[in-house]
Amino acid sequence: MAKITTIIDIGSNSMRMVVFKKTSRFAFHLINETKSKVKISENSYQNDGYLQEIPMQRAFSAMESFLNIAKNLKSRKTLCVATSALRDAPNRSIFLSRVKNELGIDIKVIDGEKESYYGAVGASNLLKETHFTTVDIGGGSTEFALVVNKNIEKTYSLNIGTVRLKELFFDKNDFDGAKKYIIDQLLQLPVEYKEIGTVVGLGGTARALSRAIIINTKHPFDVLHGFTYQSKDAFGLFDNILKAKTNSKLSTLGVRSDRFDTIKTGTFIFKTILEYLETKTVVTSGVGVREGVYLTDILRTSNHKFPSNFQVSVRSLLDRFTEDPKQTAFLGNNISKLFDALEPLHKIDSNFKSYLVLAAKLQQTGVSLNFYKNTEHSSNFILNGLNYGFSHEDRILIATIIKYSTKNLPKEVSIKPFKNLLPNILTLQWLSYIHSLNNLLNSEYERYPYEYALDKNKFTIHSTQEHYVSQKDLLRLEKPIDFTLELNFNGVII
Repeated sequence: MAKITTIIDIGSNSMRMVVFKKTSRFAFHLINETKSKVKISENSYQNDGYLQEIPMQRAFSAMESFLNIAKNLKSRKTLCVATSALRDAPNRSIFLSRVKNELGIDIKVIDGEKESYYGAVGASNLLKETHFTTVDIGGGSTEFALVVNKNIEKTYSLNIGTVRLKELFFDKNDFDGAKKYIIDQLLQLPVEYKEIGTVVGLGGTARALSRAIIINTKHPFDVLHGFTYQSKDAFGLFDNILKAKTNSKLSTLGVRSDRFDTIKTGTFIFKTILEYLETKTVVTSGVGVREGVYLTDILRTSNHKFPSNFQVSVRSLLDRFTEDPKQTAFLGNNISKLFDALEPLHKIDSNFKSYLVLAAKLQQTGVSLNFYKNTEHSSNFILNGLNYGFSHEDRILIATIIKYSTKNLPKEVSIKPFKNLLPNILTLQWLSYIHSLNNLLNSEYERYPYEYALDKNKFTIHSTQEHYVSQKDLLRLEKPIDFTLELNFNGVII
């Protein structure tokens, strides 16, 4: 597998490129994302699916630019797929041959089920959720996949798309006809799609709507991937978008200008689908077909799944920003022991231990940027770098634990922006305290292991060495509750 790989996705409305760089066998990170709204399917659906000359030229020019960008990034492998517009076009060979002959790229035209499968591979590997239906609204078609326990059970592709319906219905103000057409298409889906209750929204329409919800609800974390909302809470905003008479009004509702031409059609389709599937929860995916193409390539020997318990973003951050794997392992193992030893005092749900372990392992990432204020740097790395496999709440919790790995505990006022996405303040203070304790015990980790004992209200740390430098700092740590911290270093009680 090439270390740097380019994936190009030619959709009916937009052409997109992502470039990934591997950091170890399965870990990677994004180094470029480029989009061009070439609208290759423009005027095709009212011309029996035939691609028109001007849109084809736009797509060719964009492809040429994409390949130049990839070359400058030293990409050694390029995978290119095309979806609905090209697979529906009787004259697609004209475009495919020109790209092959002049640019040297083979475009793989994939059928709807393969498109759906790629989207599901991306979502199932790179989102936290385990049971869901993917909905990927494109310009010419909408893809659906049923995912149960992260296994892709069924895939479907229906001829519902923003460009297709705009040309066939919306440009003629035939909204009743559009609704009937969508429902008739959805009747092809098996009943299981209605039973799962959670939709993962892929593609530009779902992301644009989630962005508008984030703006209108003042959600404190402005990241699309992993953003979750209840469909019933969003339908009012969807209706306002559909009723908007001007682009200015769309803008005030949180819609970006590059979505003005398709957002109403997309919203109409998405709302109809959510209602038909009786959806309760919507999860936003920042990944889709492109990531699925990449993952099926690097995971081709493991059934297109990461190994059990593998966390791709954690591994990528550790690969890039930490120097000592032994230290990372100690920090993770030791904080787990501290959590268990202090459990009778903190009484925190054991599920929180995994967050502490991740915080401990990722603590050192900020040092690679600058030692001073490294906890703030690490916290920002986590907020913006744990892209895959974590909810918003997960990322904020881990980042907050790291940010307050100091002598002082977090207070209500200091966590106010994220308060509704964090556990109660006492739980957060305990997590911060255990993490801070772990950091101070880190300096001589390799040579002198620690032992811990709790006797009623007295917590004792045993070591065969004096640990002179750490002594006072350990005792100065602010505690969540009143208990005795005793240091027994080399047989001397401190």
